[in-house]
Amino acid sequence: MDTIIVTGGAGFIGSHLCERLFYDGWRVINVDNFNDFYDPLIKRRNAADCKEFLVRNGLSGDKYIVADGDICDMIFLRDIFKKFLPLAVIHLAAYAGVRPSIQRPELYVQVNINGTTNVLECMKEFGVKYHVFASSSSVYGNNLKVPFAEDDFVDKPISPYAATKKAGELLCHTYHHLYDINTACLRFFTVYGPRQRPDLAIHKFTQLIMEGKPIPFYGNGTTQRDYTYIDDIIDGIVRALDWVRNGEKRYEIFNLGESKTISLSEMVNTLETALNRKAELEMLPSQPGDVERTYADISKSKIMLDYNPTTEFTEGIAKFIKWYRRRNYR
Repeated sequence: MDTIIVTGGAGFIGSHLCERLFYDGWRVINVDNFNDFYDPLIKRRNAADCKEFLVRNGLSGDKYIVADGDICDMIFLRDIFKKFLPLAVIHLAAYAGVRPSIQRPELYVQVNINGTTNVLECMKEFGVKYHVFASSSSVYGNNLKVPFAEDDFVDKPISPYAATKKAGELLCHTYHHLYDINTACLRFFTVYGPRQRPDLAIHKFTQLIMEGKPIPFYGNGTTQRDYTYIDDIIDGIVRALDWVRNGEKRYEIFNLGESKTISLSEMVNTLETALNRKAELEMLPSQPGDVERTYADISKSKIMLDYNPTTEFTEGIAKFIKWYRRRNYR
């Protein structure tokens, strides 16, 4: 049974990924420090869900090991690599979010850049040759050319978070060049679905609408996002993992999005319809660091990864609402 390390494996994307990797036959080492960026109990619950997934599907419990620790702690991280000798690493762990990064840029540099360097150093030291790195559509900034393609100019980030993700891509290329670590850097476009972080708009707005409270509505509602359902993202990650394992000297950047845009107003209207409730809007000015639009060109991912997202936005929202009601109103 091959072993893979997933950093940030108790998060929204990470917990779904762990379940898919179990199904695909991997032993998963979930490296997560369960920090308080949002309620750590949510991540503990995600990890518990992963263990329940194993039981429910008749899979061995030794396929999942939670390593509670910080990627910024090199002694801890080296011990994990030494103990489990992984075949591959999927590096999801990071501080996320545009607005918080403006308030605490030093934290984002420490975790997203220094922590990523630690992961790469351990891969070098223990001879791990297959790597998938979670980047972000934020690196495109306010790119005027749409849809965003992987070879677009991305040297003008507009938030510290975006800058750290661009730096992560560069570090990945450096270690690929020097140590032949096959790497796929994946630029995620606004992922949503069950277990989504509570600070993200769809989850936050759903909760506020259900509670009859006003939702923060920044700008005039015309900002657009390329919302991508979690199942499609997980499929893209697994395809990227297969890609790095099936060739030599591989390094590429791939967009993982839906390749459709939804405005803020459309998103709120879709939630209202799904919940059968009217949202009360708290009108606020646009926020520093927020981009006007994200829109993925996924032609490269389709050709090289055979990536093909299938979940329409209304369908994905319906699935999220079903999960939200089951989780919070049992």
